[in-house]
Amino acid sequence: MNAEPLWTNSTAALATGGTACGAWAATGVAIDSRAIAPGDLYVALRGPHFDGHDFVTSALAQGAAAAMVRQISPQVADTAPLLMVPDTMGGLEKLAVAARARSTAKTIAVTGSVGKTGTKDALAFVLSRQGETAASVGNLNNHIGVPLSLARLPVSAKFAVFELGMNHPGEISPLARMVRPDVAIITTVTSAHLEFFADEAAIADEKATIMDGLTEDGTIILSRDNAHFDRLAEYAKSRGIRNIVSFGTHHLADIQLIASEMEYGVNEVVALFDGRKLAYRLGMPGRHSALNSLAVLAAVVAVGGDLAAAAAAMIDVLPPKGRGRMSEVEVGTASITVIDDSYNASPAAVRAALATLAMMVPDGKGRLIAVLGDMLELGVNAPALHAELAEAVNGQDINLVFTCGPLMRHLHDALPPGRRGGHKPDSASLIPLLRENLRSGDIVMVKGSLGSRMGLIVQDLTGETA
Repeated sequence: MNAEPLWTNSTAALATGGTACGAWAATGVAIDSRAIAPGDLYVALRGPHFDGHDFVTSALAQGAAAAMVRQISPQVADTAPLLMVPDTMGGLEKLAVAARARSTAKTIAVTGSVGKTGTKDALAFVLSRQGETAASVGNLNNHIGVPLSLARLPVSAKFAVFELGMNHPGEISPLARMVRPDVAIITTVTSAHLEFFADEAAIADEKATIMDGLTEDGTIILSRDNAHFDRLAEYAKSRGIRNIVSFGTHHLADIQLIASEMEYGVNEVVALFDGRKLAYRLGMPGRHSALNSLAVLAAVVAVGGDLAAAAAAMIDVLPPKGRGRMSEVEVGTASITVIDDSYNASPAAVRAALATLAMMVPDGKGRLIAVLGDMLELGVNAPALHAELAEAVNGQDINLVFTCGPLMRHLHDALPPGRRGGHKPDSASLIPLLRENLRSGDIVMVKGSLGSRMGLIVQDLTGETA
């Protein structure tokens, strides 16, 4: 809990232009009445299937300091601590803008087709060792999550890290203008969300709009390896952005990855940082993780942080649940390793996951096994994009691929017979087939879009709950 209130009745009223009822002080902000922490300001949002005003009494009973409301429900006591505003979503956005305006924190915004949450979390972790750091929780990266995260920004924070996401055109720019980052990162641009964009270049143009909110003299950090680097750099120049920092394996990258090797479960990374050799150990596996760690270090330097301290802290940066976390488990009589990468998937993310799996060395007679579910939101080219993954599988030392879902059927059919573990219509029906084919020493990587419910397979293998 913060030493001083995040919002009081007077500061919140001033920020929103609302009217406060009663004297109160809030130490947090929440929009879900089921997840109220004592001292939260509960914001009663109205959605397509619910109205937060129906839960004001419950939120206050659970310890909310006050509730931001558009109207007073009959069941709410006359003496209840409230903040009356014309529109609660608008009130939340005004809180966000006010929080950013009063903050002196060096602020970083992260977007990208893949890797943004892991990059945001890594940044928050290494910066937290150098000063008080605020960050968006989980993937609160949309038109509700970003203002909510900003509204939670403590005045005392030295650093702040926010993730910006999108599904449709026009979503990132208003979020970036709200966050007003000192540093922005675009991890990469790939064919995620093609269902809502004409092509990959259109996705790059949308990601580029994160620069619309950069503060004067701000820094944009871009992947030099990405096919759209020149397009993104040109956008930066058109906006008068002078500080363009690149990272990647490209020989012209400002921060160049030289090596990424797994040794005893640790990612040993060697890079050239402005021509100087930098070696460090990373707790997250995979070449893609090593590349994103370069963006993290670039951002640390851009906000005035300590590069050596940040690099040393990288060993303790571990993947969150569903994003590459590894577990040693017993399945029947087999002792196996499960790589839980089940949170989401795109063609680039699956290729990166396959490359990470190929870096592993199984014990004894163990094999490298990929378990893949459908990648969603890929539009009319989805069948071909799934089938094309066969090239990535065949280019790696991966022994078996189990697939599920109507789209992954195209990959299954494109694979050589010797690499086909089996195919089922959904994740639940794939579990028995996968179980009966496991043996000790196997390393099993599970990945798919969230809607493919690949987490069910992870839960079955590891015994963990959702």
